[in-house]
Amino acid sequence: MLKPLKNIYDKHYKKLFIIPILLLVLALAQIAFQTATTGDFVNKGISLKGGSAITINKKIDPLELENHLNQNFQGAELTVRSLTEAGIQTAVTVESSAQTKEEIAVIITKIKQKINLEQEDYTVEIVGASLGESFFKQTLFAVFIAFILMGIVVFIYFRTIAPSLAVILAAFSDIVITLAIFNLIGFKLSSAGIAAFLMLIGYSVDTDILLSTRVLKRKQGSVLDRIFNAMKTGLTMTASTLVAVTLALIFAQSPVIKQIMTILLIGLLIDLINTWLQNTAILRYYLEKKNKHQHHESSQNS
Repeated sequence: MLKPLKNIYDKHYKKLFIIPILLLVLALAQIAFQTATTGDFVNKGISLKGGSAITINKKIDPLELENHLNQNFQGAELTVRSLTEAGIQTAVTVESSAQTKEEIAVIITKIKQKINLEQEDYTVEIVGASLGESFFKQTLFAVFIAFILMGIVVFIYFRTIAPSLAVILAAFSDIVITLAIFNLIGFKLSSAGIAAFLMLIGYSVDTDILLSTRVLKRKQGSVLDRIFNAMKTGLTMTASTLVAVTLALIFAQSPVIKQIMTILLIGLLIDLINTWLQNTAILRYYLEKKNKHQHHESSQNS
């Protein structure tokens, strides 16, 4: 079973390279379409876009309340979610794009039509649009700086352009494709979600550095042997992380943790493609060209 797969992987690595490139092109197309139609390349949550959160300290059916509000505010951005402790609901939060006292008062009035609500039963938090936008720009700048520093460190370590660019391309592809899938699912990105994308950069670089180090720094065995050796270690690392992320996604009650784990789960699966189909293809092509050039020079010298 493994031998035919190894043969395909060995003989058709250039064709397999098309898969991650196609995914990247489709992801860029999705993000471009999202930007053209909504004005933002990602669906932003309240912490990034601005809005309000009304926290009701009562046990309420969130779906029933959300349906009631959507009937009264058709076309508005309203989300109702449960807040839990140890798996037990303690409150619900009504998130909306409303930012003025008048808009929030209207929502509270509609909530009171559904449930008995006193002043002490709820609290209101408001995030201004300018504050959310400022925070979003700062986090994007942080991601940009992370990429720059990562590229510098990788280049210093390998001292060659092609492998360094391969690592950076893999990390970039992981972020872009994961973001496109995140948009398609319909989730709204929060500040915690951006932290998850920064974590994803770390996971991506980890496996790519492992692969590049094994293939370029070690000399034992053929290039393909070194790739498969790195793959065993890399797949074990990713599998163990996927198990932990999946369990956290299943059992965690916090929406913040769920968003982080969802992004990591998607990103780690995409990283398998970008590392073992894209990065390996670039490294193999680079080494083949390098060996041919060295062989040609030695032939001329002799």
